Amino acid sequence: MTLRIEYVHAVEILDSRARPTLSVTLRTTAGITVRAGVPSGASTGTREAVELRDGDQSRYGGQGVTGAVAHVNGEIAKALVGRRFGSAAELDAVLIELDGTPTKSRLGANAIVGVSIAAARAEAAARGQELWQRISETTGARPLLPVPHFNVVNGGAHAANSLDFQEFMLAPLGAPSLPEAVRAGAEVYARLRARLAAAGHAVGLGDEGGFAPAIDRPEDVLHQLVEAIDDAGYTPGRDGIAIALDPAASEFYRDGRYLISGQDLTSAQLIDRYEEMTDRFPVWSIEDGLAENDWDGWTQLTARLGTRIQLVGDDIFVTDPAIITEAVDRKVANAALIKVNQIGTVTETLEAIRICREAGYTQMVSHRSGETEDTFIADLVIGAGCGQLKSGAPARGERIAKYNRLIETADTHPELPFGLTSDR
Repeated sequence: MTLRIEYVHAVEILDSRARPTLSVTLRTTAGITVRAGVPSGASTGTREAVELRDGDQSRYGGQGVTGAVAHVNGEIAKALVGRRFGSAAELDAVLIELDGTPTKSRLGANAIVGVSIAAARAEAAARGQELWQRISETTGARPLLPVPHFNVVNGGAHAANSLDFQEFMLAPLGAPSLPEAVRAGAEVYARLRARLAAAGHAVGLGDEGGFAPAIDRPEDVLHQLVEAIDDAGYTPGRDGIAIALDPAASEFYRDGRYLISGQDLTSAQLIDRYEEMTDRFPVWSIEDGLAENDWDGWTQLTARLGTRIQLVGDDIFVTDPAIITEAVDRKVANAALIKVNQIGTVTETLEAIRICREAGYTQMVSHRSGETEDTFIADLVIGAGCGQLKSGAPARGERIAKYNRLIETADTHPELPFGLTSDR
């Protein structure tokens, strides 16, 4: 199988936060046409691959991506059109070499990742496969329908409220199937809305579809979630619906201290607070519990809670194979968040997943706060057998598109296992 590229073209479109991003169209000489929408984050790690933004304040407040679009339509298209590639990985290698920077800052990670996702789709189509099937073959992983993690309360950089923690998620670990997991998330989401409204809270939505109530203390949100789970007729806990947190601690880390709800905490004091939350509430996973540069704190957090709950590195790892390798050596965290635009190509993303798997680290595939209707991550999480996907609340079209892709795949491929691991 070879890919001969006939056409590559990008256009500036809008993401779910009304900010510009790219849509990339790629066509092969065999008549295969595919498209990819590029996601964009609000809460980002400093070591992420670099998006290229125009900086022209006269349009979109400087956030335009016409420069990145021009790179796709110019330099990247010139390097790809007319060439034959034995695989999407070969094409990714050309993109990496063409950019020539460690962070993809010359051409823009947003330009490169759109072409990379489109190439992965074209390769699967050329082989007559679903995208997840091709990813499974590439990685050697057994395909797996994941447990969805629904972000139902937003704070931090994702909402205009005073809640410092960024995401509170529902994880239907005890669901018997993917469709039942989605149903559970949607039903609890509805009950949570009713509870918040009854308490006088606004029920407007944050960037990822979760509610953004005027609640300061994370413990108060956790209480509301447990009550909503119970209201909906489910069991709070790992046998039913558990809770996952993404405090995004880098966002409230200042001069070596953590500023939460008016409190000024050391790393050790914040770890104590996480342990208390884990004791009181059915919290099974904490992502970015400490800041990206607080490596000593992460070591302490992992030693204290790493045998009890999942500790996910996001800003600290940025889906970078080299950083994840260092974290494994230093016994930091026990899981990694996987975001393809953090590293910039599908090939490097799959390498990060491979390193995690070999080290015994779990993986949670993730959307970004600025999304499109593109469903690539749903195929990625199935094909790579990661077992966990977070794509926001069970609301808003750009979030629901991913969950619906999972439901459709579960329906057309009933042989696929569901759960955190394929041996469930």
